[in-house]
Amino acid sequence: MSHFGGVETYKHRSIPTCATSHPDNPIPFEPTNTPLLSVSPSTRKHLNSMASPRSSRESLSRTSDSATSSTAASTPLTEPLEMEEITDQLEKLPTSQSLHVPPSRKRRASASTTLTNAEDIRKLLGTGKATISLQRYCCGDGCCMLEALPAAEGLPERAFIVQPDNDAYRFLALNLGSLTLTTELTKLSDLPESKINFRSLRRQSIYEKFPEELDHDHDQEGVNALPPHYMQPHPPYSIYNAPVYGARELTKPGAEKRTFHFDVDVTDYPAEGGVDFKVGGAVGVCPPNDPYVVEDIMNQLGIPRFQRDKPVRLLTQGGRWPTIWGEEEERELVTTRREVLTWTLDISSTPPTQPLFRLLAEYAEAPNERQILHFLCSAQGQAAFCEIRTGSHITLQQLLHAFPSSKPPLEQLCGVMNQLMPRFYSLSNDPHVSSAREGLAGRRLIEIAVTVHETPAFTGSNRTGVGSGFLERIAHKFISAEQTTSNTTAPGVAGRTLNLQIPMFRGLMSNPLSREFNSDGPMVLIGAGVGMAPFRGFILNRLKNANCANKIWLIQGVRDSMLDEIYKGELGANEGEIKKVVQSRAKPPPVAEEDDGVEAHGENFKRPARVTDAGKELKVAKYVQDEVRHQADIVWFVANAVDGRIFVCGSTQGMGEGVEAALLDVAMDKGGLSAETAKEFWEGKKTGGQYIAETW
Repeated sequence: MSHFGGVETYKHRSIPTCATSHPDNPIPFEPTNTPLLSVSPSTRKHLNSMASPRSSRESLSRTSDSATSSTAASTPLTEPLEMEEITDQLEKLPTSQSLHVPPSRKRRASASTTLTNAEDIRKLLGTGKATISLQRYCCGDGCCMLEALPAAEGLPERAFIVQPDNDAYRFLALNLGSLTLTTELTKLSDLPESKINFRSLRRQSIYEKFPEELDHDHDQEGVNALPPHYMQPHPPYSIYNAPVYGARELTKPGAEKRTFHFDVDVTDYPAEGGVDFKVGGAVGVCPPNDPYVVEDIMNQLGIPRFQRDKPVRLLTQGGRWPTIWGEEEERELVTTRREVLTWTLDISSTPPTQPLFRLLAEYAEAPNERQILHFLCSAQGQAAFCEIRTGSHITLQQLLHAFPSSKPPLEQLCGVMNQLMPRFYSLSNDPHVSSAREGLAGRRLIEIAVTVHETPAFTGSNRTGVGSGFLERIAHKFISAEQTTSNTTAPGVAGRTLNLQIPMFRGLMSNPLSREFNSDGPMVLIGAGVGMAPFRGFILNRLKNANCANKIWLIQGVRDSMLDEIYKGELGANEGEIKKVVQSRAKPPPVAEEDDGVEAHGENFKRPARVTDAGKELKVAKYVQDEVRHQADIVWFVANAVDGRIFVCGSTQGMGEGVEAALLDVAMDKGGLSAETAKEFWEGKKTGGQYIAETW
């Protein structure tokens, strides 16, 4: 959230009138009914003796004042796209279960539909301009349809080419129009030039020419465990393989997203020009690709097993690959095919490109597969290509299964795939506080929290992100070892015997969260999900150094406090006084049919109907931005304090954008500002280092 959105599309929502929010009162009074953050002797003792917090399997003894029961309904689905201006055109669409409106059902004032491809968008828009609500899917000008294949008369939905019969291809859901084997395709992407070569290498000559390989194993086990020397994310230092000191799950079974905590041992991390780990900083983790996926890709490419782990000489003709941020130059180094696929190529997390489709087409033996792949990198297939780019992540593994006759050489694939880049995770601790924990015997720890990212896969199950999936596998191994030991064994001992390691480097210790955490003044910390993690370090630091002037408030957004309120009970003895938990997993109350749709949360929001039975009133789902408006007095006070800080951390979509709008509302109602002036107010606070937003 680097810039506030345009005020011309902003719709103001008034802040409520309550004990913590007084609209139209521009004077930033210091709150008098909110306890100050202070440190008692028991709190200091708790911080100094704090061991690695408890396992997530323990029952929760404390609940937030906004917690709901464990029987709360699941999180409401995202609202479908609202398009009042096209209601009358819905009946003209092809008959389907998702679009047909039964004549016997009374039509509502508005209707919604889900747009699944460019053809649906074209039918809805006609030749006119796109509406603003459709711009998230398509630019609206129909540029991707300029050279689309004309549909055969009377058969608009029929594909004239035999399409591959496998699940991976069906998952692509391609719209081929009237494509045939003889269709003339124009403006094909050029075949990528190969600038990478593998050459044979005698094993006895490896250490003579490449002495750095003396301590590096090239067998399958060694490659899966340790990254190659040549990656070097920050020369002259190599990636540091940090031992895992502890791992536990922060969320409970049933949580929509799984979050894990890691204690990482950095005692032996090399010194680097005076830069050190500090609260609010972020470390870079260099994750390998899933070994199962790597093996499957080599199977699909037809790489013989005897070649997969055989050392080869890799020569490049320029660029940074296979390093991360090395110089752009020619390289000659030793590697294996498995190592290249495991550590240097992004095979899962970036959308496919036209050069990749062009390369697959060049080596496709089946005529129908070759024509479809040519179609995806031609002018006529631009709409289908755009749908693949903007839809669910399509991986290299899926494409090789979808077009099984295409088996391009790995050397040429390396030239069209993106570099596998580090994943950055904020520290969830103050390194100095964690390293003072009892029983560490001089070890130095940093701590991170990681939420597992999942997307649908062609296999029918969910695919995890590269970084979060790797760390989840590490956590499961550690936790499993702990659970199989006797109760007499000290916590963490069994897990540490596995010698699990996380390839990482110090990363960003000068990012905004870390750089601006210098003030002793009041702070408002606003975070949702794992975005709350760095604030744990802020609070522990404040508890260690707190005095009467240290005021801090945390607004934490969760789905269900019984399942996924991370770090609950770990913020010191004052946690209940400084934290406000907001839950989004709650069943909304019924909507009144006669309601006129007054705008509140956005377009077409319906005010909830009153529930006549007071004993059965349903709890309304709340979000972080709702609580920001509710705590307008505190927000306004901190924003206007000379040394005040407002930090926001979490996902840009939803939380980040919602908090941004709520802050505009606070400035408008508390300060009597216009939308444009409120925007300038917060931009000024951002420039002055008093409003810091780290969103992704």
